[in-house]
Amino acid sequence: MQLKKIKGQISLAACALLQVTSPTAQAEDNQWDVDSAVLFYSEGDGRVSAFEPAIYAGRDLEDGDRIDLRVVVDALTGASPNGAHASSVAQTFTTPSGNSSYTTKAGETPLDETFRDTRVSLGADWTMEMDRLSRLALGANFSKEYDYTSLGISASYAHDFNNRNTTLTTSLGFNSDSISPEGSIPSEFMPMVNKGFAQNRESDTETKTITDFLVGITQIVDRKTIVQLNYSFGITDGYQNDPFKIITVVDAAGLPATGAFDAFNTGDLPYVYEKRPDSRQRQNLYVKTVRHLEEDVINFSYRYYWDDWDINSHTFDLKYRYQMESSYLQPHIRYYMQSAAEFHTHNLALGTDVNQTTGKVQVDYASNDYRLAESETLTLGLKYGIPMGDNSELSMRAEIISQAVTDDNVPAGEEIPDLDAVILQVNYSFVW
Repeated sequence: MQLKKIKGQISLAACALLQVTSPTAQAEDNQWDVDSAVLFYSEGDGRVSAFEPAIYAGRDLEDGDRIDLRVVVDALTGASPNGAHASSVAQTFTTPSGNSSYTTKAGETPLDETFRDTRVSLGADWTMEMDRLSRLALGANFSKEYDYTSLGISASYAHDFNNRNTTLTTSLGFNSDSISPEGSIPSEFMPMVNKGFAQNRESDTETKTITDFLVGITQIVDRKTIVQLNYSFGITDGYQNDPFKIITVVDAAGLPATGAFDAFNTGDLPYVYEKRPDSRQRQNLYVKTVRHLEEDVINFSYRYYWDDWDINSHTFDLKYRYQMESSYLQPHIRYYMQSAAEFHTHNLALGTDVNQTTGKVQVDYASNDYRLAESETLTLGLKYGIPMGDNSELSMRAEIISQAVTDDNVPAGEEIPDLDAVILQVNYSFVW
């Protein structure tokens, strides 16, 4: 489940991405062009680390069709924030299994250090040439984690016109996901229970479906400039909570409200499991421009996102490929900013958000997941590539990521700490 949150869904827009093809690794008929990669991701302060090998292979067929295959493996370890905030007192939490507990010292952000997960993802696309100007691509993908299974299909149609200077693309994708977290599905807004007691659980498995639609147009402006514009609309229905996230219930002094759930008489802790809406509508506007200079290439994109959870975001992405005599350097800068979900909250107050007598939560939805908070993220990177022969290329990429969550009106000492991370990646492309 955490992997799905961190990695995100494979975007439907991949069916219509504007790409600048490398002059190396160009396959002829009956040959495979292969791109292999190994990525390492690491967050600061002992948080999540990921190791990801991947391989992509594509081949043009004799009848004008094309087949593309991909395999990705993700292995994650480290400590993951559980949703509670730092406090001036030590805090004890029950692990997702319900069989053990861990304690966070006063002043520290609570992290679940038992986090482990592995994902295997498989995908295939078959592109068929309908006629001289039209192509139909059919795709399927499958991914499996310890507690999360996803199965998806997609279809994309592309048509060239205006002397092949303009391409119109439409895509439709559907995913069916199954969530089976360790310890089963927590009961929404019910308190976390001490180990040794029956845990507040609803069922072993929950499901959700994801439907995405995209329409895009790609225009060749001149011999050196290409522009792309996409609009996408998506609907997610079903279970959208993070089963590992909780929210702190505080008393009038702002401390975890020990005893808030005495009415349940099960050794409850002052934390409740989050609750999010079971539907979400998402929209994107995306524009990208690639300009080929004398030798260098400028690649710029902007995306505006909004949804009915009241999140909107802006993403600016700039790459400049500097061509050297026999290799290239590509600096990269990306800036991302988003608003908070309407139900994002720092904590729940006993007597206001939680009934002081019955312990019942009195709001519709709530989550303290930092990924739903107002935030800004800056990514700086550099890629180096060099040909290794007539049809192969080796490239290396390093990036640093800095994320800051807005903590207005949050008591001192309870802020969500800034997140720093690094990415290291090695790619090798070749023809086989």
